[in-house]
Amino acid sequence: MNQSATHMGMAEEARTGCVIVGGGPAGVLLSLLLARKGVAVTLLEMHRDFDRDFRGDTIHASTLEVLDQIGLAEPLHELPHAKIRTLRMVTSTRTIDFVDLSRLKTRFPYVMMMPQFDFLEFLCARAEQYPSFHRIMGAAVFDLIREDSRVTGVRYKHEGEEHELIAPLVVACDGRFSRIRKLLGVTAEDQTPPMDAAWFRLSRKPDEDTEGGMFYLGGGNLLVMLMRPDDWQIAYVFPKGDFQALRDKGIERFRESIAQIVPWLADRVHEIENFHDVHLLKVGSDRLDQWYVPGLLFIGDAAHVMSPVGGIGINYAIGDAVEAANVLTAPLLAGAVGNADLAEVQKRRERVTRMAQRMQGAMQDNFVARALSDKEFDLPLPIRLALKVPGLRNIPARLIALGFRRLRLENP
Repeated sequence: MNQSATHMGMAEEARTGCVIVGGGPAGVLLSLLLARKGVAVTLLEMHRDFDRDFRGDTIHASTLEVLDQIGLAEPLHELPHAKIRTLRMVTSTRTIDFVDLSRLKTRFPYVMMMPQFDFLEFLCARAEQYPSFHRIMGAAVFDLIREDSRVTGVRYKHEGEEHELIAPLVVACDGRFSRIRKLLGVTAEDQTPPMDAAWFRLSRKPDEDTEGGMFYLGGGNLLVMLMRPDDWQIAYVFPKGDFQALRDKGIERFRESIAQIVPWLADRVHEIENFHDVHLLKVGSDRLDQWYVPGLLFIGDAAHVMSPVGGIGINYAIGDAVEAANVLTAPLLAGAVGNADLAEVQKRRERVTRMAQRMQGAMQDNFVARALSDKEFDLPLPIRLALKVPGLRNIPARLIALGFRRLRLENP
C-alpha cells in the first residue's frame, strides 16, 4: 500500500484496491479469493483475534467444494475436526432420522465441525501467501469517506490512532450488528423468529463418538447438540424473551432441566458453573432491500441476518463471497466498480437467500414451535411421508449441505 502522512490528527492515509470490513467467514474468504487473483485487498477486523466463543463452527459441503477448486479442502481436513453425517430428533418415545447427508452426491457428504477460529486462521494464512493481501486486526471503522454520492473509503482507529483507507470498493462483511449499516442509516426488513437460544459447552467422552447432530425434545423444551472435536456445543432453545425468567430460576434449575431433557448429560451439567458460562443468542432474521450503494457492497449477515435454524447462515455468507469474487474480480483489477456490478452480485444471491429464509420460517413454524409446545412432538404428516420416499427424503439434506444452488468459482 502507498502511504502518506496526513494532518488534522489522522496518522496516515493509504490506498488499496478493495477494503473488506469484517473478518468473519465471508470477509476472510472474499479476501483470499481476490488476493489470489492479484487484487490489492485490505481486511479490517475490529477484534484483535478471531478467538471468540460460540461463533458458527459449521463448514458445509458447498464451502468444501469451493475450497476444493483452489486446492484447500484437503489441507483443511488435516486440522482437528468432527463430521456430522446425520441429523436426528430424539423424543421420550422414539428417535427420528430426518436428515442423512451421507447419501448426497458430493465428495463431502457431511457438515464439518471446526472451531471458527481455526477455520479463519487457516484462510488468512493462505491469503497471506499473496503480497496483495493485508490484514489489520484491532481496526475499528468509525466513518465512511464519501465523494459526492459515492463511498470512496473508510476511516478507522487502530492502536489509538486514526487512519484513512481509500479504495474503489468497500465491502461490508461486519455481521448482524453491522457498523456500516448504521453509518449509512439503512434499515432491513425484519423477520425476527419467535425464539432465542442459550449456548454452552459440555465435555464429550471418548465413547461418545457419533457423526450425528441431535435434537432432544421433551416437556416443551428443545436442546440442539453438535459434536465438536473435543466437546459438545449445545443450544438450549426457548421462546423469545424468556432468558431472564430462565436466569431467575437459578443455575441449579437450569442444570436440572438439561439433565431431564438429555439424561446421559446428568454426570457433567455441573461444568456449567454459573450463567457466565452460558451465551445468549438473540435470534434474528432480516434482509436489506438493496445490498449496495455506489462504492459499497453488503454481504453475509450485514446484508441478510439468517436464523440459526438449519445452521446455514455461514453457508449463505460464504455463497455471497464466492459470487462477489466471480462478479467483481475483473472490475476491481481494472480499478472501476460500477453499480451494475454490485447489482449483479445481489441478483445472483438475493433469490436463494429469500428462499432459504422462507425455508427457515417454515422450519420454525413446523418444527421449533411444535417442539416448544407442551404437546407430544411429532413431525407434520407430509414431512413424515416425504421421509419415506427415496426421491424426496434427500431434499432436506441437499438444502442444508448445498443450498438451493450449488456454489462454484467461475475462474478458480
